[in-house]
Amino acid sequence: MQRSKNDIWVGLFVLLGAVAILFLALQSANLLSLSFEKTYPVTAKFDNIGGLKPKAAVKSAGVVVGRVENILFDDKSFQARVTLALETRYAFPKDSSLKILTSGLLGDQYLGLEAGAADKNLASGDVISSTQSAVVLENLISQFLFSKAADTQTPAADGTTKAKP
Repeated sequence: MQRSKNDIWVGLFVLLGAVAILFLALQSANLLSLSFEKTYPVTAKFDNIGGLKPKAAVKSAGVVVGRVENILFDDKSFQARVTLALETRYAFPKDSSLKILTSGLLGDQYLGLEAGAADKNLASGDVISSTQSAVVLENLISQFLFSKAADTQTPAADGTTKAKP
């Protein structure tokens, strides 16, 4: 009888440990967000969202104020339409702006919400028009390389280009 009682306690302890590890794995992968706050949807359009994903954080002053709910491609404007779920306890002016930012050098991308100065606040279904797209590292490198290549060439009198000495 004593052996079976110990087996039950060990089994419960192992099960509790497995549930804790699963919870931490889902939380760190940003697949689980335990927020029971009510939210309201707001949309924004971006030219380039980079690696932004659904469930990404929406932060203002470093505080998570919502999550990315949905990302769709708008075939009329050829832009990405991002739907946000902002928590109702946070009110932002209508002229607020959004930026796609990166956590660290190679980290996950999230949305940075900067408050504006309008008298009216964002409401359910509003559109944030002031957005800044993601900075794509490959584009920055190619711009740098092309600008360096252009600096090393000078136009000659006959219309051809010659390398600078």
